Amino acid sequence: LHSTERSCLLRELHRFESIAIAQEKLEVAPPSPGQLRHVFFHNALPFVGFGFLDNAIMIAAGTQIELSIGVVLGISTMAGKYCLIQNCFFLFSCSSSLAGYVEALASRLGLSIPDLTPKQADMWQTRLSAHLGKAIGVTIGCILGMFPLLFFGEEEEKLEEK
Repeated sequence: LHSTERSCLLRELHRFESIAIAQEKLEVAPPSPGQLRHVFFHNALPFVGFGFLDNAIMIAAGTQIELSIGVVLGISTMAGKYCLIQNCFFLFSCSSSLAGYVEALASRLGLSIPDLTPKQADMWQTRLSAHLGKAIGVTIGCILGMFPLLFFGEEEEKLEEK
């Protein structure tokens, strides 16, 4: 982070902490269903993008690795698809570099941070909603990210004809 970003983050953390200290003596109501839905979608949307990019890149890269390294090493198709090189290199490098872009896109789409008090943010309902949003979001993203599989059938048919 740049120095201006660090100072802004520090300011917000101090503000959040001071609100938490002031509200520690108060009994806080659990988040409303609307707030929980906001938390759910706030966590789900970036993970849809992440799951989509992750799966699409892994399918495309897996095919290329299988056709190049897999042939040279003489490993099976399944071993080529899930080999250590593919999972470690492509998953780590591509996913970590694209995560910032996915989050920036989500914020540009108007995805605002849910308005919760610090105690509400720490309640089990809020954490459950956030975790469900992430899990369902990445599942939907992975399903959508399987679109490269639609194009592989045509290539195999062309190879069989030759």
